[in-house]
Amino acid sequence: MPETSDNSNLLFPAADEPDMRWMRHALALAKRAEREDDEIPVGAVMVSADGHLLGEGWNRNITEHDPSAHAEIVAMRQAGMRLGNHRLIDTTLYVTLEPCAMCAMAIVHARVKRVVFAARDPKTGAAGSVFDLLGSDRHNHRVEVADGVMAEEAGQLLRDYFRNKRRKS
Repeated sequence: MPETSDNSNLLFPAADEPDMRWMRHALALAKRAEREDDEIPVGAVMVSADGHLLGEGWNRNITEHDPSAHAEIVAMRQAGMRLGNHRLIDTTLYVTLEPCAMCAMAIVHARVKRVVFAARDPKTGAAGSVFDLLGSDRHNHRVEVADGVMAEEAGQLLRDYFRNKRRKS
């Protein structure tokens, strides 16, 4: 039976095997962000309606000196290039951390169908934690949201990253 998100009146199915599979991939990308670029470990994967990988990425804003190079934006840019379109209709974005306001509005403008995220962001989350930009009826497009998929793993990755950063400073 479908579940209803706490922060939206949209229905979405509970996490299923494809959601777990793609979130594991996003978590692997998040680990690369830390290992390869010393970036905050957030990974994102954009998938087509028929289950094909369209784009992937991890946080690159420090490495690329680009404040917009969050994992979600990197993945959506790749997907747009692959599709040859700025509209990402019928796609699902998997991300290890709840999107911020910038990413949420890019998701809305791109017409992404669904976002699945792992850990909530109680400071800047824009998919229900602080703001609900993805489900707002003020926009002409609303995004289905499923949250909490592999949340503990993603949250632990972030906690460990920031703990290690505090030790080094």
